[in-house]
Amino acid sequence: MLAHDLGRIAYADALALQRRAAAARVAGELTEDLLLLCEHPPVVTMGRSAKAANLLLSETALAARGIELYEVERGGDVTFHGPGQLVAYPILDLTGHRQDLHWYLRQLEEVVIRAVASVGIVADRNPGKTGVWTDGRKLASIGVHARQWVTWHGVAMNVTTDLRYFDVMVPCGIADVTMTSVQAELTRAGTAPDATALTRQLFEATITAFADAFAVPVLLSPDLPVPLRSAD
Repeated sequence: MLAHDLGRIAYADALALQRRAAAARVAGELTEDLLLLCEHPPVVTMGRSAKAANLLLSETALAARGIELYEVERGGDVTFHGPGQLVAYPILDLTGHRQDLHWYLRQLEEVVIRAVASVGIVADRNPGKTGVWTDGRKLASIGVHARQWVTWHGVAMNVTTDLRYFDVMVPCGIADVTMTSVQAELTRAGTAPDATALTRQLFEATITAFADAFAVPVLLSPDLPVPLRSAD
């Protein structure tokens, strides 16, 4: 698996890149799995099962707060991406792993569980709800899409995220959910982690966790195997 750090990138650009990469993987033009790691400016996305009532502000009101809005093909309801998150988009051909989307979702949860364990956070699953939780608070959201067993979309882990952004929605359509972040949990435990160091540690731990969870070597590559933007 090749991993590439996109840094901070507009959601629209990352989405277009994922779609191109997935199409190339389906066609056999991309011969290895690809893991895209990034952070987005503030954006709310609505998945296939999103209910309008779970978005508490209009698109105009969101824009006034500097938040974009997209309807996308991933599973799940409404969620937020933004500064302080580590977002992972795996472009995986599951025919080389296991052709089972439920298994795939559990493996993505395992990635987050292993990654946050590296900084001392005990996280787990919440039966019946996709994502990763710690002490009843939601730490990471997951929503995926697949075509011909090739995946895109993925995982958003709150590392140093300003949790007030989640006030504009019912996160993932779960009433009364409490969102949290790695930084918030460590602060609650009595530590005050440096944000830059914490972000870097979680980035490295996530790559290691992908290698472990999917039993493949992961190579961090400075080059993208598909163009960042379309030639059009």
